[in-house]
Amino acid sequence: MADLATTQILTEPASLLDRKLQRRPGRTGRVVFLAALAAGLSYIVVQLARDLAPVQIASHSAYVLLAVTLTIALGFEFVNGFHDTANAVATVIYTHSLEPRLAVVWSGICNLAGVLLSSGAVAYSVLALLPVELVLKVSSGSGFSMVFALLVAAILWNLGTWWFGLPASSSHTLVGSIIGVGLANQWLNPHAGASGLDWDQAYKVLKALLISPIVGFVLAAALLLVSKWSFRFPELYEAPKDNQPPPLPIRALMVLTCTGVSFFHGSNDGQKGMGLIMLILIGTMPAAYALNHGLSPADLQQLLAASAQAESILDRQPGTPAADPRAALGEYARTHRLAPDTVADLNSMVHALDRQVRQYGSLSALPAAEQTSVRNDMYVTSEALRLMDKAHALPAASADRAALRRYRSSLDRSTQFIPTWVKVAVALALGLGTMVGWRRIVITVGERIGKEHLTYAQGAAAGLVAMGTIFAADNFGLPVSTTHILSSGVAGTMAANGSGLHFSTVRNIAAGWIFTLPVAALLSGVLYYLFRLIG
Repeated sequence: MADLATTQILTEPASLLDRKLQRRPGRTGRVVFLAALAAGLSYIVVQLARDLAPVQIASHSAYVLLAVTLTIALGFEFVNGFHDTANAVATVIYTHSLEPRLAVVWSGICNLAGVLLSSGAVAYSVLALLPVELVLKVSSGSGFSMVFALLVAAILWNLGTWWFGLPASSSHTLVGSIIGVGLANQWLNPHAGASGLDWDQAYKVLKALLISPIVGFVLAAALLLVSKWSFRFPELYEAPKDNQPPPLPIRALMVLTCTGVSFFHGSNDGQKGMGLIMLILIGTMPAAYALNHGLSPADLQQLLAASAQAESILDRQPGTPAADPRAALGEYARTHRLAPDTVADLNSMVHALDRQVRQYGSLSALPAAEQTSVRNDMYVTSEALRLMDKAHALPAASADRAALRRYRSSLDRSTQFIPTWVKVAVALALGLGTMVGWRRIVITVGERIGKEHLTYAQGAAAGLVAMGTIFAADNFGLPVSTTHILSSGVAGTMAANGSGLHFSTVRNIAAGWIFTLPVAALLSGVLYYLFRLIG
């Protein structure tokens, strides 16, 4: 991998570009950047203080724990910025469509917009991989061991691959870390019947992560070939000359692809850190963040109406609930083994949740001591509904199944939410990471994948395919790797154009791709074991 740091691919024009890449921001740029950073941090502090103001915190150690864990979580997103966000600017920089510093700033703004407008579906899709009992006990020693192991393992691997200029995937790293924690949890508690991973959900996520680079390679190559046949515009298929920006239409196209990749990267990749931050907030400050206190009156009424409809459907089902339906339903969510009276246990939980919400009139009015238990009950009930729906254990009438799905959706809105200040914090961390570490990955993508300089059409094809793939994954709530899609897209266009590939670079990127999952899993599993010993 060391050859990545020493290989010189480009000739004299590259030296001009190299000087651009090494140029430091001017005083005005630094002032604007620091002002934006100060404004963002001020907003985060004010909103966090507002959320915690009504909450009675028994010990100052909770604040210390919150500060430490948030710092580590944002550190993950900071390192993520080294990798994934840097890919978005590689094509505009190497086609001279934007100056490097301007490209990085513009990409940061687009990432911010993507993060702020994200739905949160990807965040909770990733969290669905975690063992059920660790999610339910996130405020315990084992829960914090899980969070710390995930984050530290992901940061260590991302830093290592960044050091060698490898565009490795933060998504692969995080999923590998989750797999490691799940397996370690199952290994440490074999007689307690502790759950590991939801392998069905894991296969779904892994499939998206593994297929997306192939999609990037094939579609980018095909798009380049189709454009050559469709658009007879010779300058589009030439490498930049004399360090000059391209004609305006081509430049607009390149900036458009950079904008789209950056936006959709923020909307997809930024969510992974958000999910972990929400686990941290739930674990350290459950009275403020266990439930969605911002639920609108209309959403609350929808929850109560859906609850009443679910009760009427489940009341018709046979069975006798267990003495402790909460424990019985939790066991089902953990083991996926359906007992004869599991539906009756579910019905009992639905009635109990309905009574609690109606008694207090809103989620924020629930006593602080009950916030965590109600959240866990909602989480387990939603998970049980998902598993029963998948196992076809719910009532057969389509109208009944639809009503139960609406109830589950209302439960999820009560527990699966992302405060705006969390989105701002993640966006700032991503942006800072890009500002600090973007050069290594940009040089690898721009210079060391193909043997010839990136043309405008190649950069546009790779960018457009990355945009479309990430957008599609976002709509399905699936995590994908911007790094792998874009770098494989560049490789695909080089192959289709006959430009040649630097197989040493491709080999090293592929090695990083192959080893990320097992190494991250091993790291996180070992760290989880060590943290459990300490805790």
